[in-house]
Amino acid sequence: MPGFSQRYPVRTMKIRLVALFACAALSLRATQPSLTIDLAKPVAPVSPRLYGLMTEEINYSYDGGLYGELVRNRAFLDNADKPVHWTAVPADGVSAKIALDRSQPLNEEIPVSLRVEVSGLRGSEGGIANDGYWGIPVLPRTTYRASFFAKAAAGFGGGVAVAITGEDGLTNFAHARVSGVTGEWHQYEVELKTGDVAPTPHARLTLMLDRPGTVWFGFVSLFPPTWNDRPNGLRRDLMQMLVNMHPKFLRFPGGNYLEGNTLAERFDWKKTIGPIERRPGHESPWGYRSTDGMGLLEFLEWCEDMGGEPVLAVYAGYSLHQEQVAPGADLAPYVQDALDEIEYVSGDVSTKWGAERARNGHPKPFPLHYVEIGNEDYFQKANTYDARFTQFYDAIKARYPALKCISTTPPREGADKVVHSRKPDVIDEHYYNPVDEYLKMAAGKYESYDRQGPEIFVGEWASYETAFPPWNEKSHAEPPTPSLRTAIGDAAFMTEMERNADVVVMHCYAPMLVNVNPGGRQWRPDLIGYNAIHVFGSPSYYAIRMFSSHVGDEILRVTRNDTPVLASATRQRSSGQVFLKLVNPQSHPEKVTLALGGAAVDEAATAITLAAASSDATNSIDAPDAVVPTTTTVNGIHDGSVYSVPANAVVVLTLRAK
Repeated sequence: MPGFSQRYPVRTMKIRLVALFACAALSLRATQPSLTIDLAKPVAPVSPRLYGLMTEEINYSYDGGLYGELVRNRAFLDNADKPVHWTAVPADGVSAKIALDRSQPLNEEIPVSLRVEVSGLRGSEGGIANDGYWGIPVLPRTTYRASFFAKAAAGFGGGVAVAITGEDGLTNFAHARVSGVTGEWHQYEVELKTGDVAPTPHARLTLMLDRPGTVWFGFVSLFPPTWNDRPNGLRRDLMQMLVNMHPKFLRFPGGNYLEGNTLAERFDWKKTIGPIERRPGHESPWGYRSTDGMGLLEFLEWCEDMGGEPVLAVYAGYSLHQEQVAPGADLAPYVQDALDEIEYVSGDVSTKWGAERARNGHPKPFPLHYVEIGNEDYFQKANTYDARFTQFYDAIKARYPALKCISTTPPREGADKVVHSRKPDVIDEHYYNPVDEYLKMAAGKYESYDRQGPEIFVGEWASYETAFPPWNEKSHAEPPTPSLRTAIGDAAFMTEMERNADVVVMHCYAPMLVNVNPGGRQWRPDLIGYNAIHVFGSPSYYAIRMFSSHVGDEILRVTRNDTPVLASATRQRSSGQVFLKLVNPQSHPEKVTLALGGAAVDEAATAITLAAASSDATNSIDAPDAVVPTTTTVNGIHDGSVYSVPANAVVVLTLRAK
């Protein structure tokens, strides 16, 4: 057989080799992992309410959490038989006895008080102490507001020393005194100011009689400084975490907390407004009593303080233990109650309930565009939701035709499969899925949804990384907040919702808050963890914050080519900024070619990156900053440039179109 050089001249061989390598290069470019972003033709507007928050009383989210109250069992109603979280405090030569006393009620709503009997040496003190929610927090140079109702038996004539002390009773962090306790109920208020003390969660509040005698106490309260200095306000550090997420709405009051285990334990909004000393509270479905200090007006002011709007859920006749109200005449009072509630939120002062809101301290109506009818009614075995939804829908639309009504069922079927007697404006979908399932959902779940409606509200969602779903008690052995792996699943799902932010009009993670003390949680994973003085965000918190802080008003089309990197892109029309979200679920970096068609961009971009060497990395009280975003400048961005997405990473690239 003739040699290669004999059959083909050298020049011809070189030409063919060059052609061969060129074809190979073209083939490689054709399969190069890439993302194509069309900067010329926006797909649709981004929903202006896309990112928000969902809240309910779970994991001590309000009492012992966001709600500023530091006294636990302030109304002495947490236990019918004994004053839990209160103890008698004897001193040398003094005896103190305490007991619940229903013969001396504070008022009609709170029909009990705490009787304190002190005997012993005159000049010594005895009284009571409250241990708070896993301790009373003490911070340096801080002013606390304490208040209590008290009345004395005949012959007392003394005063009460109020103090924040150490758990050992020896350290006095702050103190004040009231005098002249009379035989009639009266409220006393003092300020307690700490000095240059070391922060500690291990303190207690004490009320000490300054001489022997009997005094009844009612509704004892202690507040730290609150957000915007509201007198019945919210914890500042937790509120700052929420404000930093730039939420456009707050879905409240829940969740299962709306329904309650029984009809009597539902969120009965009319019992949550007005003076807090007349709010009896109620049992939460999560195993502890709610004070209702977080009432309807407090929820609305919470929205206002974050710059968001309310998404109001109204009780619709179904409670978790299958107690229900039949559609028709039986349901009519609850429909009227919902109409009254809507009026309280959005009515002007000429209306009955708008005037009541003004008397409660807020004359200006709140904006309201969405009302959710019930919660997760697909769990109801009797299947009456369609009839109940219809009754609420017709009544709400008759009085408030512009309000959009949200249906709570079905949660996991496509909107095109829903059959209602009245077409909902919005359907609320809930998803708690493993990370791998979220990665699959991120590949096109909402592409086929009907753009003619109903709109979609993903009212509860969270991925989890363990073998046990959140409702399995075995998950309680896991950390209360999730790992970076979960944040990657969450971010992947958010890219899908962003790419379809014309039909997915709102979404919110749940649960939002968790008290990490032993016994403080009933569910995981959770977005934000805290104890009495510390707070931290999970990796998922930072992923959501990155997305919600960088979202434009136009959806840009993103096409993936041969890459596992999930992506979405939006543009702010007024500024020309393009926000490109990238999620790499792999344990190694992924290089992707950026095909930026339709407009040139500045070559300098900003990259915010959430990543770690291991996807198991997480944050905690002791290590709150183990996984947090970093910000860098990236140069050389242009059409066809290659960007390396780090392993186990969520990235927000901010580009600017020329």
